[in-house]
Amino acid sequence: MDPKPLIAPLVLGIALALGAPASAQAPVACECDTAAVPQAAESEADRLFTKIHEEEWAWRQAQYGRGEDADASRMYSVDPASQQARLEKWEQVLAALDGIDEDQLSPANRIHLAVYRPQIENLAADIRLRGYEMPFNSDSSFWSNLAFMARGRMEDAGDYRDYIGRLNDVPRHFDQQIANMRAGLARGFSVPRAVLDGRDVSIAMVAELEDPEQSPLYEPFKRMPASIPAGEQEQLRQAARESIRDSVVPAHQELLTFFREEYVPQARTTLGATQMPGGEEYYAQQIREYTTLDLSPDEIHRIGLDEVARIRAEMDEVIADTGFEGSFEEFIHFLRTDPQFYATTPEELLHRAAWIAKRIDAVIGDYIGTLPRARFTIVPVPPEIAPFWTAGRGGNNTYWVNTYDLPSRPFYNLPALTLHEAAPGHAMQGALAAEQDVLPDFRRHTYISAYGEGWGLYVEKLGEEMGIYETPYEHFGRLTYEMWRAARLVIDTGVHAKGWTREQALAYLRDNTALSEHEVTTEVDRYISWPGQALSYKLGELAIVRLRGEAEQALGADFDIKAFHDMVLAMGSVPLPVLEGEVRRWIGEQQ
Repeated sequence: MDPKPLIAPLVLGIALALGAPASAQAPVACECDTAAVPQAAESEADRLFTKIHEEEWAWRQAQYGRGEDADASRMYSVDPASQQARLEKWEQVLAALDGIDEDQLSPANRIHLAVYRPQIENLAADIRLRGYEMPFNSDSSFWSNLAFMARGRMEDAGDYRDYIGRLNDVPRHFDQQIANMRAGLARGFSVPRAVLDGRDVSIAMVAELEDPEQSPLYEPFKRMPASIPAGEQEQLRQAARESIRDSVVPAHQELLTFFREEYVPQARTTLGATQMPGGEEYYAQQIREYTTLDLSPDEIHRIGLDEVARIRAEMDEVIADTGFEGSFEEFIHFLRTDPQFYATTPEELLHRAAWIAKRIDAVIGDYIGTLPRARFTIVPVPPEIAPFWTAGRGGNNTYWVNTYDLPSRPFYNLPALTLHEAAPGHAMQGALAAEQDVLPDFRRHTYISAYGEGWGLYVEKLGEEMGIYETPYEHFGRLTYEMWRAARLVIDTGVHAKGWTREQALAYLRDNTALSEHEVTTEVDRYISWPGQALSYKLGELAIVRLRGEAEQALGADFDIKAFHDMVLAMGSVPLPVLEGEVRRWIGEQQ
């Protein structure tokens, strides 16, 4: 995922996890907005814009190993020459867009352009700032998420041979990543040393592998289609075992040596992004990409402080409702330590998540008009990445629940988590996107964090209206999740622009939420190593809540909650200014 390997939820998809740009994949958009926009005859400007984005999208897919023009038997290249070629291409695209007379575009294409241009600007800026020299963070990485490549669909022997080719190409891909990381180290552009302890565990698990069949990468060969003859199946299995043994494992061994002997000892000792060379510009770009807004760190910090104060008052009210006698700190200690709030087996946690998901199914049709035909599954987070992942992630048709360290996975947070990651959150968004065929591909398969994470946090709040929270403790869990996102605004800007220490950040999150100590630590380390991403959740949610309020006030008794949600989802994943304009246009139409 560019220098941001896996943003929020596996929602960004496998390629993102392996280092491809966020805007190059991850369908989370929903239905087409063009049906709601007045249509005009196609102009020359419309034809030129369509030609630009269709050609660029096809080229982009091939660059990252997807689409008809891609070499599916190789990993994509991340060396500086390939990165520079991509930058030149995107700069040419931006110059071409400058030549379009926007006044001559159809209303639908004006919206498309407002989504497309920032997408290209962000892709170009990331390479210009050499973000590819930091291809991992404390949460996710190009190596630990390699296993998700095995989840790709394989239908015939050719697909399996291509997959084996990619496995054999892992050493070249890793060598390029290592060279990029060395260049980053040389200029002081690295993940901070303070968050690197233990992050080599996922490398070591593969580097020390003795039986290739125990690797997650071998999983596709355990369930091959019957259309492939038995003899050919065995040949493919043997080739896969050799690829894992002779290519994948040695590549991880080399990476492990580099990580332990070079990267960790030479990693920077500062924390803030602005403390790196060119860091002020880098952090400003991270804010633009992840929030889609023109806000300064100081403005975001103040918004966070105001939200923390507001949510804390609501938390105090819920504590009173429980009848608990004691201080806020004592209540938090009670939640973190009382056995009634924790599963004793992974299955118990998974079953509880499934039960909540089915309760949501019973009422979701009262709040969302257009539901996907596809369904989602619930699976545990793979063990090789679970120690440093958040409590759960959602993506197209899948809700991952983290069953690692059960004493850090309380039941009272599970309803909010399920709403956010499953439905009406990310898994539903992804499924809806997969069923759309009207939006341009660059919209259907693009994830804009402020929109996607804003929607995810918004539907946690919507769960109150849906009746999903059954106990005061679950209501408090919802508030602790909202507080978690508000505290991110304070912590991210505090660390990256105001000189906060790691201890300050840990204390702030620990003192204001009921997150477990394990989650507090992994989350703070995530913010330190992934500047700006944490800002998208709360700023996106605030925008959706504010716009819904405008609609309710303007429409009064005519406000239809299902129609509002369908309209928001129908836009796909869009920058917040586009969302704002389209909601207000919709309000005018309803009036």
